[in-house]
Amino acid sequence: MDHSTHAGTASASSTRVVDVLVPVALDQAYSYRVPRGMELKPGDVVCVPLGPRQVVAVVWAENNSPDPRLHNRLKDVGEKLEVPPLAEELRALVDWVANYTLSARGMVLRMTLRMGEHLGPERVRLGVRLVGAAPGRMTPARRRLIAVLSDRLLHGKSEAASEAGVSTGVIDGLVDEGTLTTEAMPREPAPPAPDPSYAAPAFSRQQRTAVDAMRALAANGSFHVALLDGVTGSGKTEVYFEAIAEIVRRGRQSLVLMPEIALTGAFLDRFAQRFGVRPLEWHSALTPRTRQRNWAAIAAGDAPVVVGARSALFLPYANLGLIVVDEEHDQAYKQDEGAHYHARDMAVVRARIAKIPIVLASATPSIETEVNARKGRYQRIVLPSRFGGQPMPQIEAIDLRLKPPPRGRFISPHLAEQIEIAVGRREQALLFLNRRGYAPLTLCRACGHRFACTICDAWLVDHRFRQRLVCHHCGFSMPRPNVCPHCAAEQSLVAVGPGVERLQEEVATLFPEARTMVLSSDLITSIETMRSELNEIAQGRVDIIIGTQLVAKGHHFPRLNLVGVVDADLGLSNGDPRAAERTFQLLNQVIGRAGRDQGRGVGFLQTHQPDHPVMKALVACDREAFYAREIEARERASYPPFGRLASLIISAGDRPTAEGFARRLAASAPIDPRIQILGPAEAPLAVIKGRYRFRLLLKSPRAVDLSHYLRQWLSAGPKTKGNLKLEIDVDPQSFQ
Repeated sequence: MDHSTHAGTASASSTRVVDVLVPVALDQAYSYRVPRGMELKPGDVVCVPLGPRQVVAVVWAENNSPDPRLHNRLKDVGEKLEVPPLAEELRALVDWVANYTLSARGMVLRMTLRMGEHLGPERVRLGVRLVGAAPGRMTPARRRLIAVLSDRLLHGKSEAASEAGVSTGVIDGLVDEGTLTTEAMPREPAPPAPDPSYAAPAFSRQQRTAVDAMRALAANGSFHVALLDGVTGSGKTEVYFEAIAEIVRRGRQSLVLMPEIALTGAFLDRFAQRFGVRPLEWHSALTPRTRQRNWAAIAAGDAPVVVGARSALFLPYANLGLIVVDEEHDQAYKQDEGAHYHARDMAVVRARIAKIPIVLASATPSIETEVNARKGRYQRIVLPSRFGGQPMPQIEAIDLRLKPPPRGRFISPHLAEQIEIAVGRREQALLFLNRRGYAPLTLCRACGHRFACTICDAWLVDHRFRQRLVCHHCGFSMPRPNVCPHCAAEQSLVAVGPGVERLQEEVATLFPEARTMVLSSDLITSIETMRSELNEIAQGRVDIIIGTQLVAKGHHFPRLNLVGVVDADLGLSNGDPRAAERTFQLLNQVIGRAGRDQGRGVGFLQTHQPDHPVMKALVACDREAFYAREIEARERASYPPFGRLASLIISAGDRPTAEGFARRLAASAPIDPRIQILGPAEAPLAVIKGRYRFRLLLKSPRAVDLSHYLRQWLSAGPKTKGNLKLEIDVDPQSFQ
């Protein structure tokens, strides 16, 4: 829609122009005219024409000197939406994240407007009420519906139809006949606010010191980063609840970030025990209507506490006073699609821009956070022992070179014996394997053929429960064949290596009386299913749990006293600079599930490398030795946090195109003696979803502005076209 006709009635000088940022994959804002009578300021949420459609966007700045040649071609802002404007601190965060990560500003903005088409006043829900006489023609469906509405109260239309087992068409028919009437349903009242005095817990002496520090941090109210460093089971959640209580008393909002939706169920219950009500949730499993309602409550300041996944960081809080990042070391905080950002790091940035305190909580801090605490940039608040005096688990390494499991099995005799003792005591045991599916590789016994994904450079994983071979990188799957496609041998396929499903078969053979449950993200169909399964374990209805990363963190199982790590070496030999750190954190977390309530927890590490520094540190419970060695190795190699890294992944539908562009891009790099460019080389996963991948890795000292260098390089370098794609990841966490 072109408003050039306005030019005749209004001079260019009297026309007000604003720059509007649109939530699409574009970096620049677009100029729009402000219609007469419309009051607009930066931050206002508006509808604007973009091509043939109307889109929700945000006024980013006044444009006091628009190009006069564009005056007649400018379009008008369509309407101003009745929602609170985006605050200056959130707009500054969008600009900062886009600048640092080299993402399009529009894509970062999109995360703040996650409501998209649902923005604006909440849709009015219609209800139905019985008001008139019975209809002339009565059917069984109409009779059931009238029975449901016989109390003559207002019922939700869809709920009434569902309860009566009829379609909404039956309701419409009775409305037309005057038997029923429709009325607007009253808006649901806002839930009561959390009560900071509802159930203040009794803290131990050590916890009280930490609680005092948390309250002081919240009361101070200025930008400050605190690391809440507490062993597993020390009560970190209850301690940071006191900082939240202080913020609630002051009438401001708190945000608690969690790495996994799986963790929020138990958290919500613990929060309700402390504050009398549940906090507001924000994650991908919410229905669009709930997301709309929650977004509006957050923006209006009606949500005092929000708990959510990483995307909750970009919501438009009316009065944010505190951010908590729980399990701050978790790699799930890294977003690897769209805008590549690390939610923990961006949370610190948001806290700095908003001038508010932030708490990072972990039993095994990331090396970056640990270094910041050691250098005094972050305050360290310590919880050195478990709540209630429970001892930390005793950890033992089982050397698989000396005590291997029987052929074709994965549980060593010593571990099997200990599980039998634990189950005999009516305690729970957890077998942990950081690998989904039945087996990580399927091959033909006759010819050695390995089943690989047809569109990725990855082996297919056998999922016996689903009777399929699945690629964990692109989702490709195929039925498990009875005949080898290479040599036509029948019934010749064998599973190589353990997976959780195969472990369950072994457990069923070894412990036929035990009740088992597999907890793996592949087998969980919904949040509700997962929460009910976790609840069954917590209530003691399961004897042996077989699980992947899903069980490693945040859960509290009172009867769980034994944890067996089936392959403790997994992840140590993949060439990733963070491999040792991740393995240490993961195994520490999973063994930390044991012995939290009663009895003595024990952890067993099945390993071929008992002398590896990670294994020695875990067995000796010597966290300090592990961090000292790992920090020294990082500093020597100038890896983060002592240097900077950025990864450029070039992908295309064929190998020569991807490699050719990667070489041209590398050749165009500006020369800077401080910056080392490695590659191009084939990415470790050379093909994903049919796309061939090459990688360039940049390494520089910490003081170098790598984002600025990349921006200069890419503006002067060759441009992608056709099916070529370039992904930039500043501070990469994964090296695949």
